[in-house]
Amino acid sequence: MRLFSSLHKFATLRTIALTILFLSSILLFPSLSLAQEKEKKEEQQPRDSEEIYADLALFGQVFDRIRAEYVDVPDERELIRAAIDGMLSSLDPHSGYLSPRSYDDMIQDTSGEFGGLGIEVTMEEGVVKIVAPIDDTPASRAGLLSNDYITELDGQQVLGMTLDEAVGIMKGLIGTKITLTVVREGVDEPLSFELTRDTISLRAVRHVIEQDIGIIRLSRFSEQAYSGIEKAIRDIYDERDGKAPKGLILDLRNNPGGLVDQAVFVADAFLDKGAVVLTRGRLEDESVRYEAKTDDLDRLIKDVPLVVLINGGSASSSEILAGALQDQKRATLVGTRSFGKGTVQSIISLGSNGAMRLTTSRYYTPSNRSIQALGITPDIEIFQDVPEELKGRDEIVGEAALPGHINGEEEQETTAGSSVYVPGDTSLDNQRNYAIKLILGEESNDAFPPKKK
Repeated sequence: MRLFSSLHKFATLRTIALTILFLSSILLFPSLSLAQEKEKKEEQQPRDSEEIYADLALFGQVFDRIRAEYVDVPDERELIRAAIDGMLSSLDPHSGYLSPRSYDDMIQDTSGEFGGLGIEVTMEEGVVKIVAPIDDTPASRAGLLSNDYITELDGQQVLGMTLDEAVGIMKGLIGTKITLTVVREGVDEPLSFELTRDTISLRAVRHVIEQDIGIIRLSRFSEQAYSGIEKAIRDIYDERDGKAPKGLILDLRNNPGGLVDQAVFVADAFLDKGAVVLTRGRLEDESVRYEAKTDDLDRLIKDVPLVVLINGGSASSSEILAGALQDQKRATLVGTRSFGKGTVQSIISLGSNGAMRLTTSRYYTPSNRSIQALGITPDIEIFQDVPEELKGRDEIVGEAALPGHINGEEEQETTAGSSVYVPGDTSLDNQRNYAIKLILGEESNDAFPPKKK
């Protein structure tokens, strides 16, 4: 949680800075803005092939001059990749070029599996601190413990590395070895552990039962999302000897999204019929309507009350899921407005040259709402008690604050921030605790349970 909060502090400050810079440019250079707008309109007019090829010839001229005259000999492949990335990233904040390594990392991220050691880590005082070893992984089998400090990786000092650099070293090919030097509280001398990298499955779903209510945390929409949700629900029933819980809470806060098909599968777990999401793009095959179908899982929990928690960090697939459950009156949404990422990116492989991420469609909730640059508004807005040192830095405007974002359609874009703060101590978690009281009947609201038409 500390690592997550730190990352969001940085993201929040960066967003605020970009927004201020953008507004300043409008105020200081109105004539420039009008000129750019005119140029943009001219560029949107259809162009003939001769003009297009003339521009490509211009690119060739610039490329040749760089190769011939730049002060150092350039890497031509990197120049071309940078040009491709510039072309894609100029479209919107979510399109871009993926180098072969970035493409491999993305595949690992969405699959939820990679070659590694099996430890959750954070950075503290310049060294890597183990938050927890994951069960049945090289780290847990070797005897690494929570609160151990990793000071060296294969003899290389961790001090001075970023967390990403350290994690990158610990990841690697399955079957390869790495030596960790660890400092442990109460032990005078540093400890040395030789570990063999293995396949690590990242848990997308965790659950607990509190006051007879199943609380399910879905942190990412990797390939493990639906199977994790199904297992969590069935485990909740097994732990209660087959009896239904008083209610379920699905926590999507600060879930950045992931695979759209997993959002559809998870929504289908809670719905027995009706639309889940609609996508519309320029090409016919990008315009799709996804429907829920009845199955054993949704029959099992059909009569169980459901509350979904969202906040400013709930984006993309999280918004597809939350919007579907809200529109279909299956769940009551509690928290703060979501991020507002209402576009779908296709990953197009370029073979050995990596891949391109291209925005190909917008998605809509079952009631035909586009949430692009607007977000999903919860049925019941509940705020957290933000620590004094984070006040004013716990909010992000979301998609609407990203330079070059695709505009929403008829909906007005949001301009106010939405909080991403979630306290690590669950007793201080106002949104979670309100949802529990709502299910137990200790709080009441017209939005719970949702009234189906």
